[in-house]
Amino acid sequence: MTTAIEVATQARAIVYRTRGAQHGPITRLMSPGDLGEFLKPFVFLDLFGFDVGGGHKGFGMHPHSGIATLTWLIEGDTLYEDTTGKEGERGVLRGGGVEWMRAGNGVWHTGAPAPDVKRVRGFQLWVALPASEENAPAQSIYLAPSQVPQEGPARVLLGRYGAAQSAIPAPAPMNYLAVQLKDGEHWRYTPPAGHTVGWVAVNGGALDAGDSTGGPIGTGELAVFEESGEAIDFTARGDTSFVLGSAVKHPHDLVMGHYSVHTSRATLEQGEAEIRRIGAKLRQEGRLG
Repeated sequence: MTTAIEVATQARAIVYRTRGAQHGPITRLMSPGDLGEFLKPFVFLDLFGFDVGGGHKGFGMHPHSGIATLTWLIEGDTLYEDTTGKEGERGVLRGGGVEWMRAGNGVWHTGAPAPDVKRVRGFQLWVALPASEENAPAQSIYLAPSQVPQEGPARVLLGRYGAAQSAIPAPAPMNYLAVQLKDGEHWRYTPPAGHTVGWVAVNGGALDAGDSTGGPIGTGELAVFEESGEAIDFTARGDTSFVLGSAVKHPHDLVMGHYSVHTSRATLEQGEAEIRRIGAKLRQEGRLG
């Protein structure tokens, strides 16, 4: 029999909370120079949302190397294109779908709202790649909403939860889940062995979680859990949606460029050289200003 005292001692502490920095329709909740050092391999997280009629035309062609980006499109069909030559179904990623871009040695990509879309919402996550993949060839994967598996209230964007496993090959042991809970619903997340990194970001409603220090985690807020292997208990206050990340800690330093994160200065320079090469080709083709 488990006593109330034993339950209390198992609550996983929240060690940091933030509402990030807002830049127009984008809220930056995590970046490599701040929380990324603590939460690596998760090094960057943007929560974005905008009305298309507000003049936002998308994100433009831009480069990356040394990381993978995962865009979870909550609402609004979006046109995606990248320099691997791949794209979503007929060039469109549907709302509820996922774009995975392993930049590796270097890639450029772009996204813009599809015609007739009125609103776009989602998260973009950057994952630091291990040394074996940081200069590998770029790889893109587009998952339609029906291809994103679900276990209970959790959609598995990356990794595995229960019997549900993402079709995206995770570069290291990590999970990234999109969860929806009804008002008052309780859910316990037990991380896999070794997943000592843990965080949650709420995009709708509010959550009681961990040790509940500071009250519920609200919409637009990210909470960081202490590094441990303990389970995390969540209770929804109102209908609530959020993303959760857990992982084995990335063992390398973060060596940063403008759009890139590598494990060393030499690998960063290699990736940036490839970015310049692709950029020059895009300009020759008239695809960059």
